Amino acid sequence: MSSEEYTVDDESEEDEAVDTIDNVQAVLEQLKAEKERSRGYLASWQRTQADLENYRKRVQQERGESVGLANSSLVTKVLSAMDDLEMAFARPAGEMRKAAWVEGARMSFAKLKSALESEGLKPIEATGEPFDPRIHEAVMKKPGPDGVVLEEVQKGYTFNGRLLRPSLVVVGELIETTDDENE
Repeated sequence: MSSEEYTVDDESEEDEAVDTIDNVQAVLEQLKAEKERSRGYLASWQRTQADLENYRKRVQQERGESVGLANSSLVTKVLSAMDDLEMAFARPAGEMRKAAWVEGARMSFAKLKSALESEGLKPIEATGEPFDPRIHEAVMKKPGPDGVVLEEVQKGYTFNGRLLRPSLVVVGELIETTDDENE
């Protein structure tokens, strides 16, 4: 073998090695680009998954609110009948007090009231409490302790924590007396 032949083989091996290194580098670059694309797809999928979960929660919440509004609408309609029954049972006529059906009707009214309370209906305590414009509606003022509810004209209610109907109340007001009136 001559020295020229040996040199040519070395050059071709070097070229092959350089080509192999270039190929490996190209493959590594492709792998890096695919990894970045894969990360992008994963991040996009995760955002979409989170959006879907948020959408499900929002739909469930809106559905619950719709049911709550429908229930509160029904309860509001029943309240006027409850007020009438409550007034009737508070002051029954003399001969009606003795009738057995009145006691049965009173028990049925108590069951209705209990059922509505178990669903979230709560009466607002008013008499003797400080006047709160968020839950009370003043219909009259009378002499008495300033800013205190003296009597309740119509019962107010909340339903599942929301005001359904404010209490109509009579509020106390201090009446200032002058020295002329005292003498």
